[in-house]
Amino acid sequence: MIGLGGWEAGGGRTWGRNEDDREVVRALRRGWDLGANWIDTAEVYAKGGSEELIGRALVGYPQVRVMSKVGPHPDGSGVRPEEIQVAIEGSLRRLRRESLDLYLVHWRDPGVPLEDTWGAMAQLVERGLVQHIGVSNFCAGELETCAAIHPAEVLQLQGSLLYRNELETLGPVCRRLGTGIVCYGSLAYGLLSGSFSGDVEDWRSGKEASDDFFVVENFNRFFAPGTLPVQLARVIAVRAVASELGLTVAQAAVAWLLAQPGVSAAIVGSRSVRHIEENLAAATLRLGSEGHRRLLEAVEG
Repeated sequence: MIGLGGWEAGGGRTWGRNEDDREVVRALRRGWDLGANWIDTAEVYAKGGSEELIGRALVGYPQVRVMSKVGPHPDGSGVRPEEIQVAIEGSLRRLRRESLDLYLVHWRDPGVPLEDTWGAMAQLVERGLVQHIGVSNFCAGELETCAAIHPAEVLQLQGSLLYRNELETLGPVCRRLGTGIVCYGSLAYGLLSGSFSGDVEDWRSGKEASDDFFVVENFNRFFAPGTLPVQLARVIAVRAVASELGLTVAQAAVAWLLAQPGVSAAIVGSRSVRHIEENLAAATLRLGSEGHRRLLEAVEG
């Protein structure tokens, strides 16, 4: 299953302001019309701006399922019980919903007992403010702690053909606990879109959000001067295999990801109608064992 992502759509300092919010709304609605019936966002994306834009887009689309996330201080509202209550009320207001289909803890705050955070999340389900709860960017031990209190129905982690570490280490734990995996970074932040030129002014240039640990980590992983040529060479290898399979790079990458053990869904970017149309075509593709093997060999060299 493919869902739309609200991080890029929200703009903000990491991705840069949208040229036209109306075009982003049109792109989101086009994706939903094509069958991508859910969207991922978070309170920290563009400091609530992503949720507000998505709330506008959702008008007239009551069938679309919505996933958002609460983040620790100072970026988010905080993950203490009383802070989670404030956070969910703000998200519901911005998203124009009475309840959310899925609500996640965006990342762990080591200064707050996890039992307190997760207990408060479980109470949101009991009160009907959210239907399901999960976590994002958690380790195996933290998943185990949550499971002893209330099932963590989803783990959101970073996963793609170019970055498989978390899938490999956390996949077995999720399967054992019955926790579904939702992958972000599915196209390696544009590298696997097949059209990345390097001419960017957002965080991928290394000039924006250098105080954000996530941005720094992934800039070094994918876009730093010493890393980018290696990644682009891997993309060229993927393109060759994808072409022989009759697919675009993005379609091959998403189809490969959706077929990985335990992966329930993949999130794709959402500012362009054309890209959304192309990427959603991957939801019904079946590569077969030979296609999977060849794509993996392409990135492993």
